[in-house]
Amino acid sequence: MKPSNHINPFQQLQEEILGEVFTDQTTRILYATDASAYKVMPLAVVYPKNEEDIQKLIEFAMQENLSLIPRAAGTSLAGQVVGNGVVVDISKHLTKILELNVEEKWVRVQPGVILDELNLYLKEFGLFFGPETSTSGRCMLGGMLGNNSCGSHSIIYGSTRDHTLEVKAILSDGSKAVFGNLNQEEFKQKCSASNLEGQLYQHINSILSLKENQENIRNEYPDPDIKRRNTGYAIDLLLETNPFTKEGKDFNFSDLLAGSEGTLAFTTEIKLNLVPAPPKEKALICAHFESLEEAIKGNLIALKYKPGAVELMDDQILKLTEGNILQAKNRFFLKGNPGALLIIDFARESMSEIEAIAKEMEKDFKANSLGYHFPIVTGVENITRVWDLRKSALGVLSNMAGDAKPVSLIEDTSVKPEVLYDYIAEFKELMKKHNISCVFHAHIGSGEIHLRPVLNLKAKADQEKFHAIGLDSAKLVKKYKGSLSGEHGDGRLRGEFIPIMIGEKNYELLREIKHIWDPNNIFNPGKIVDTPKMNTHLRYEANQQTREIDTYFDFSSDLGIVRATERCNGSGDCRNTHLTGKALCPSYQASLDEKLSTRARANLFREFISNTEQKNPFNSEELYDILDFCLSCKACKSECPSNVDMAKLKAEFLQQYYDVNPIPLRSKLIANITKINQWGSYAPSLFNFVNQHPFIGKIVKRNLGFAQERSIPKLHDTTLKKWHSNLNQNESKKRVYLFADEFTDYNDTPIGIKTVELLNKLGYEVSIPKHAESGRTYLSKGLVKKAKFLAIKNVNLLQDIISEESPLIGIEPSAILTFRDEYIDLVTDSMRDAARNLAKNVLMIEEFLHKEMQAGTIKKEQFSSEVREIKFHAHCYQKSLASSLPVKEILSFPENYSAVEIKSGCCGMAGSFGYEEEHYDLSKKVGELILLPEVRKTPESVLIAASGTSCRHQIKDETEREAQHPVEILWEALK
Repeated sequence: MKPSNHINPFQQLQEEILGEVFTDQTTRILYATDASAYKVMPLAVVYPKNEEDIQKLIEFAMQENLSLIPRAAGTSLAGQVVGNGVVVDISKHLTKILELNVEEKWVRVQPGVILDELNLYLKEFGLFFGPETSTSGRCMLGGMLGNNSCGSHSIIYGSTRDHTLEVKAILSDGSKAVFGNLNQEEFKQKCSASNLEGQLYQHINSILSLKENQENIRNEYPDPDIKRRNTGYAIDLLLETNPFTKEGKDFNFSDLLAGSEGTLAFTTEIKLNLVPAPPKEKALICAHFESLEEAIKGNLIALKYKPGAVELMDDQILKLTEGNILQAKNRFFLKGNPGALLIIDFARESMSEIEAIAKEMEKDFKANSLGYHFPIVTGVENITRVWDLRKSALGVLSNMAGDAKPVSLIEDTSVKPEVLYDYIAEFKELMKKHNISCVFHAHIGSGEIHLRPVLNLKAKADQEKFHAIGLDSAKLVKKYKGSLSGEHGDGRLRGEFIPIMIGEKNYELLREIKHIWDPNNIFNPGKIVDTPKMNTHLRYEANQQTREIDTYFDFSSDLGIVRATERCNGSGDCRNTHLTGKALCPSYQASLDEKLSTRARANLFREFISNTEQKNPFNSEELYDILDFCLSCKACKSECPSNVDMAKLKAEFLQQYYDVNPIPLRSKLIANITKINQWGSYAPSLFNFVNQHPFIGKIVKRNLGFAQERSIPKLHDTTLKKWHSNLNQNESKKRVYLFADEFTDYNDTPIGIKTVELLNKLGYEVSIPKHAESGRTYLSKGLVKKAKFLAIKNVNLLQDIISEESPLIGIEPSAILTFRDEYIDLVTDSMRDAARNLAKNVLMIEEFLHKEMQAGTIKKEQFSSEVREIKFHAHCYQKSLASSLPVKEILSFPENYSAVEIKSGCCGMAGSFGYEEEHYDLSKKVGELILLPEVRKTPESVLIAASGTSCRHQIKDETEREAQHPVEILWEALK
């Protein structure tokens, strides 16, 4: 790199590299935290595009005396990817699968390849990468190498280190090196080189050849029988290789780089060993126990039957999943209230073999008076649901109300399963000593239980306790010759205690290794060796007061809006890509930009409203800009394990922002579209002529900031309410109330008419009660005060007439689901119970029809017997606040109808979002992830269904296919 001639050296860096360099405060805040308790503001964030960029970054760091912090998905739990240097995010560009050798079973990848996406790619070849983590939908191979990640099936597949064949890296002097297996002769040749790489081999040879060092390492390092061990640098494993141990395996520096947390070199490529896909027949035995102690004893029995995994969930975590929208659906196999659960995984060649094992194992449990319920879960869908429940533990732990949360501290300890019972007994005594509670979960089969003490890290006393517990637990783990880190790494959380774990002399060897590899301390300093005290640089300052802010929404369940933002623990579920089948987060999935993730928004929200002296903490242009690309799809409310409701937070922010800033004209028009449509309905033909005219319509759209590519929804020639007022219905004992939402009333009137006709023919009398509009358009543009007024009005109008016998039914999901979602948090305290009671009897039309079909009130004979195939896209709010299952069930109800759900997330339109000029490109990209290509390749003979009005418009605009509301399809199917 040229000598610095610029005032700002980062400007020069941007000129030198192909990647992007960011030094703005917003980006730096986003990268100041990971999934740990730590926060350190970096100087800059860089997205390198290639190896040459990384070489230039290393040269830049040397020149400017700065450090580089390599970062992948940022899900580190020990503070590995926070630091005050330059964060180097490899997740954006270094994401290629470079080479696959099926015969030799290996793959070569860049460090930004996501684990699930690698395994999806390998699936057709009957291969996969064995170690898997609960973050597999977003964790990357570079991060897995850095942490030596394991996952639930480590009993069989071990750790990332066990499958790493070669690592290509750039060293601290900018030179490139490839580290792979070396026989003795090759090792000697490496030692003779005069470059930095040669020095690394010379140094390791010198320290591991000394008998004193060999004895210290073997005496002090964790028990080698413990497969999950990441304490310090893995010199204990290098010691067992052929230069130092007779009959040892070949020497490979990859063993050292695995688990080194990016502190020794910068990885650019990884060659990984692959394993054959497991047997196709799979099942889980979900053993229920009365207590944690019973489950620990049961683990030893389960291990006798050679399972692929044994995972633990304690009663506290199971209790927390009850309140999680998504996870509540995954509790289907639970019976009673177990004190602990073992999820025991088997894969065999036949189901009969698994059933025989399950029967024998249950007999064994009962003979030892352990457990009370042993259901066998089979089928890909149900097994996935169980694993999703287990994997949700990290996120749901953030759902505890208040400032005290289960914290990542000693959640990574690993001991031999045989001593686990005694270890946990002593650990519980340790918790009693500190007078705190703890939650228990995770990889009990391999002797690793994630133990999370509940602490308030805003309080100075608990920050001190944080350190004291860490110290005491290190001593306890050492007593059992265990590893303080089984898979989550040392980072800055456990680095302080490594001398206790491996002895001072061995620790000095680690410091030597760090110095020889990285003499100028460029690579991720302060991790593993020479770490700061573990309770410094925490996310919260000592005795930090939580700001209390008056809000329009009720945030009392979170004890205020600040704590609602603090639900986000950084686990990064919002970074799952569309290939994983998750809906969260559409703007991130379309852009792969951290700034557009839910985590980024939550981090910024927390920082800006907590750390400002402004009277109105919401008066922030930075926060306005980053929230602007949130589609308010609500996927975060269900798929985020911490249930961070960014749509609600965004609406609250916008209203508070507009309290001191002018409301844009376009926002006013969109929010008040019902009034505009009402005026237009007096002359709908003229209204449509103006908006649809090729010249006039273009001017209107340009002046109001709407995308030219979008078609403006037409007004129908009558309204649903007008049509219904002239309708003669036969009286029926089965009366239902229809919510004539603002979209169906004016634009999608034919759907409303067919809904009423369908219900009439099925034997229901349909009334449209007096009600106001839903308020959805006001909520979408942040005009919460008006939405609050409408919520109160509707609850008052409807609370006395809506009941289980006469429910309120809605056609447009975004409108009707306001009753079940926002209304409860918008009405006054005195009306809260009334709003909740009303919400219980508010149903989407699909839910109502499904319920009646199940009850036998609606019969198959009432519908056609012709053959029809249907593909349907469920509305975001259906998926996040309710379920798409009723849509599938009612569309498959006629005898020869079959419906398949398009596994898409948000359609991308998201109300007015996709109509807006500056959002059009992102809106289209979101749709193009799955939905639009799936629609285009669907034959014309197959019907396309979509419940949401925005979804139908997106499909029509971008594919020219007409998507029908499910009601229309059933109406046409009537005999």
